[in-house]
Amino acid sequence: MSRNTNRGRNRALIIVGLGIALLIAVFASPLASSNLDGLERVAENLNFANEAAENAPAQQLPFANIFEGYALKGVPEGIATPLAGLLGTLAAFGLAWGFGKLVVRRRSDSSR
Repeated sequence: MSRNTNRGRNRALIIVGLGIALLIAVFASPLASSNLDGLERVAENLNFANEAAENAPAQQLPFANIFEGYALKGVPEGIATPLAGLLGTLAAFGLAWGFGKLVVRRRSDSSR
């Protein structure tokens, strides 16, 4: 099999996988439970839920004010969670893709 055939198959697999992940993120996110997640539940049970830092490092990030919980701020309620799922999935994919490109490039440079 030629190298171009493998690249084409890999590209198709990546596109199909990303498409499935985006569909799940958009259409399944509104079905998420409104109950506390594990960490919030433990914090409530052990009475340290109100001990969170006022100015947590994560709140200092430039994009921290865009999200509120699992939804986007300033967006109509019906699409805030699916849109956050879409953006989060794209961000995770972009980070993984970039990291993968760096690792493959370094490995191919060191093998020469």
